[in-house]
Amino acid sequence: MERAVYWADMLYTGKGDGGTTTAFGCNQQRISKSSELPEALGALDELNAFLGFAKMRAIGAPRIGAALRAAQETLFIIQAEVAGADKRVGESAVKEVEKLVNEIEKEIPPITGFSIAGGTELSALLDVARTLARRAERRVIAVTNLDKSDLSKISGETLAYLNRLSSLLFALARLANHEAGVAEENPRY
Repeated sequence: MERAVYWADMLYTGKGDGGTTTAFGCNQQRISKSSELPEALGALDELNAFLGFAKMRAIGAPRIGAALRAAQETLFIIQAEVAGADKRVGESAVKEVEKLVNEIEKEIPPITGFSIAGGTELSALLDVARTLARRAERRVIAVTNLDKSDLSKISGETLAYLNRLSSLLFALARLANHEAGVAEENPRY
């Protein structure tokens, strides 16, 4: 007896070989993989995956690891919202990030200027994550600028969260250096 095979049971379907895709579990209309929506979803996925990598390097910094894990959970909600699902980031997620950034700012030295990324491996990874967060934010904003689709209705809380996330990652990078006793370096220009 043959078993019915559903596309969700497979690692590939071949349906995207022609350069189109659908938003998983949402609107099943096929769209170009190079359009704004897949770009935004891909940037969010890339960020989430990289946060997982940074989280694994935060073994000796449990507070940083916990913040990264929480961000990963929220990014899944954002991906679902951007794809068109009935999911939203709540104001509490934005407030939680703001609270964490404020707590970190009380522990680390004040900012005296731009700083050169690095110091510790974890700090460098968090700086890369910050740049990926900014790119994901830009890609999501590009989706919000679409006027031909209901997919462009991204909540204000989601946009605020994405903006705060890069600030959190910057604060965490500075915290990683501070906890390791590594002084920040400023450019000499």
